[in-house]
Formats: sequence, structure tokens, C-alpha cells
Amino acid sequence: MAKTTHLPEHGPIAKNGKEILLSIKNVDITFGKGENAVRAVKNASFDIYKGETFSLVGESGSGKTTIGRAVIRVNPCAAGEIQYKGVKISGKIPHSLDREVIRNVQMVFQDPAASLNERATVDYIISEGLYNFHLFENEADRVQKVENMIREVGLLPEHLTRYPHEFSGGQRQRIGLARAMVMEPELVVADEPISALDVSIRAQVLNLLKKFQKEKNLTYLFIAHDLSIVRFISDRIGVIYKGDIVEVAEAEELFDFPLHPYTRSLISAIPIPDPQLEKNKVLFTYDPGVHDYSQDKPELVNIGHDHYVFGNKKEIEEYKKTREANIPLKSVTILGENAPAEIKTQAQPHTAAEDEFLERPLHDTGNLLYGILSFILPIIGLITGFIFKHFKYYRNFTTCKKGAIAGLIFRAILILLFLALLVIVQL
Repeated sequence: MAKTTHLPEHGPIAKNGKEILLSIKNVDITFGKGENAVRAVKNASFDIYKGETFSLVGESGSGKTTIGRAVIRVNPCAAGEIQYKGVKISGKIPHSLDREVIRNVQMVFQDPAASLNERATVDYIISEGLYNFHLFENEADRVQKVENMIREVGLLPEHLTRYPHEFSGGQRQRIGLARAMVMEPELVVADEPISALDVSIRAQVLNLLKKFQKEKNLTYLFIAHDLSIVRFISDRIGVIYKGDIVEVAEAEELFDFPLHPYTRSLISAIPIPDPQLEKNKVLFTYDPGVHDYSQDKPELVNIGHDHYVFGNKKEIEEYKKTREANIPLKSVTILGENAPAEIKTQAQPHTAAEDEFLERPLHDTGNLLYGILSFILPIIGLITGFIFKHFKYYRNFTTCKKGAIAGLIFRAILILLFLALLVIVQL
């Protein structure tokens, strides 16, 4: 069978009528060989539809970036395959197809400083793809494309002559975004593009991504670990845990019905802006030991509503019953004044006195100097210690008290010895 040398205009159509742009099929990614081999991604499968934002979420080291790098053909697949518009793009492929994949699939990296060539000007960084694929008619056309793109990401044409080190983190990420978008790709792999940025800058970069998606009909594979952001920008979300895809569903479906316990633990970890509510929140902790996969092996199964969950037959039946009940699951519990005593004790293990001690001031260090001075001047040391205690400097208070008591005991011993000597002399 002859190998495909070019990408088709459209990808295959899924059962729901949507065009499948990217398909990950039973992909394994392994690093190392023999006994030292590490299986970073295990039998991963999911589809990304044209024009959507598919987010891949999980904790650090779960395999998110590994999959993203496999899509752009940096990480090889040990098993399975990756298809783009129905054409296999993993493994060895013809040179012409490889160039088309590079042209159509671009990546925005997590670290905006490390992903830009410090010795190249911004103009060359953005133009490099245009040069490699000759995507301009003449020099004037290239300059116009680069200037238009630098304006679209919120920078100015005069920035083109500068170098990356002259920009802030947010500006560097905009340059990385411009480098990807100037190629006019169909799919963009965004590998935690906002995790290294300030909160206010994050919103600007996210707005830029959505703007480009709307104007250019882009598709995103958005890699992140912050579910609070993912919820509002994603059409569908895939959850990955230690290389296994454990749940895939539409954004609201996933948050209303987080069936896999790991998904529930991620949702419960989302910070609540109100500090009092956050203090009274009970975290849902995921324990992998609850699964018994010794006999009945797990797999990713569609339980309906385009909702996929990873589990064995027994777990899948339970997940189906839970979903068919159609009652949204609560992942976050906030304790109130009337909460049961055993739950309140579990959520708030510290006593009032312990909490008061833990909330001590910054400079409450219990410096040894306070103890020495209190030893020399015990009365003043005791007075100072009680002043510290009044202002909740408990460590300083304890040091002063110990020093003063030691000083008083030392003086008492000296007086007793002096009196004993007097008695001996008179006898």
C-alpha cells in the first residue's frame, strides 16, 4: 500500500457529525530502554474536532506535555498512532507529508524565555517559518505579514529590531504566539502558555488565543493543570493521571458529573477566592488504592453523553448508574457551623490555641539573643516576654521566659552559696 504524501482537505467525520482533525489512537510513549524504560503515556486515545479547544489537564509529570510533543513529532510513539485528518503522522512518514504537518501544526511553549533564540531579533524569530516554507511573494510582502502579526498580538513594529531579553515574560509569550500564528496553522498545541505569566497577563494571552480561534477557525490542544481556567475556554476536557487518560467529556459535563475520583480531586483543589470558605473547604483526596485492577483490567469506555471514563467493568457499571441518575456530583464541600463534629475535626485538626500559635507574626523567631539578655537582666526579660506574648510573639516570649527563669535560678544559687560561706566563716 502506497504511503500518503499529502494531507487531504478535510478529515474524517465522527458519528456526531463533527470533523476529526486530530486522532490519538492507543498511543504509548516510552523513555529509556530495557529495565530503565519509563512508560510515560499508556494506551492514550482521544479525538480533537476541527474548530474546538480540547484541554488536556493533570498534575505535573502526568504526561500532558509528552503527548503534545508527540503531536508535533518530537516524541516518538512506542505503540499506537497519531492521525491528522485521517492520515498517520507518527513514525516514519514521507518528507512532503512531514513538511505539511510542520506547516499546519504549530506549538506555543510553556517557557517564553527558553523557547526563543536569544541571539536572533524578533523580526527573524517570527519570519523563520516564512523563510523555511517561502510563504511570501517578496521582501515587502514578508515585512507586511510580520508587522501585521506583531500588531495583532499587541506589540509594535519597532519591537521587531529588538532581542527577546529586552522583553517581559508576557511580551515574550506574545512573540512566541506571533511566531506560531504567522504560519497560519490549523492546529495549535498550547503547552501551558500562561503558567509562567502574571495573573493579569494570563487573561490577555487567553483573550488573544480566543480571538485568533474565532478569526482563523483554529483548533487548540490546550495543555494545562489549572482547571479553573480550563473550564471557561474549553469545549472538551481530557483528564490524564500518570500516563492514563481517565476521563474525557465536554467542559460543563465534566464539572457537573466528574465520575472518576481523580477528576473530583482536581476539581476540589481549585482555590476559592473567599478565604473563609477556602479555610472551611474539605478537599476530596484521590487514593489510587481504591481500584482493584488485578483481575479485571480497566479501559476507557463511553458511558453515554459523549462521556468517557477509565475503569474496569464493575466501575463502569457504577459510573453509568451515577450518570443516569442525572444528579450533579458535588466535588467541593464547605463546612458550616452546624457540620458534624467528626467531619469538622477532620477538616480543621488544629485547636484554637494551635491556630493562634501558627498565625504568629513574621519576626517571631525566638532569637537566642533574647534569652541571653533575659538571663543577664531577668526582671526586664520577664516584662519583655509578657509584652511579646500580648502581641502574639510566642516564640520570643518562650525564649525570654526561659532566659529569665534561668537567670533567677542562677542568682538564687549564688545567694545560697554566699550564705553558706558566711555560716562556715562564723563557725
